[in-house]
Amino acid sequence: MRPTSDRLRETLFNVIAPRIEGARFLDLCAGSGAVGIEALSRGASHATFVDQSRRMCSLIKANLDLCRIAEDEREVVQSEAHDYLRRMVTRPRDRWDIVFLDPPYDDDYLPILDTFGANASTLLTKNGLLIVEHHHKNELKDETGSIIRSRILQQGDSALSFYQVSGPAAKANP
Repeated sequence: MRPTSDRLRETLFNVIAPRIEGARFLDLCAGSGAVGIEALSRGASHATFVDQSRRMCSLIKANLDLCRIAEDEREVVQSEAHDYLRRMVTRPRDRWDIVFLDPPYDDDYLPILDTFGANASTLLTKNGLLIVEHHHKNELKDETGSIIRSRILQQGDSALSFYQVSGPAAKANP
């Protein structure tokens, strides 16, 4: 596990601050759940935490309990991130305003980015935002399907790539 540094997390929340109030937040490859928990502490209405490790999911639940976050504001799912997204494509009611993806740096990000690109209007709200933390030398696509990278922030060895729905998919999304 390589947790998001406090400094990078602070930068992330400074950027998304205007969008966080009332947002539905998805923390993919959640690890300890620190990013999703911070989203809730800053006003997100609900956070879904997805991690493939049973141990990490137990840790997330313990951290949520420690922070006294109500059951109706959270969901913890043990699943591989890409498998989870493929299941969610069939449930368009569960769209997110903000998605934070932080897989291990040696993982292949492409399948998840392509799934978002192909299903943006099903997974993200009209003004939804996908944020991918990655090693700054890991070149990600600028565009895939109906999502386009709008910003890259680098801090040390880490970078945050911000993707938004573009083109016709943005208009089709309520």
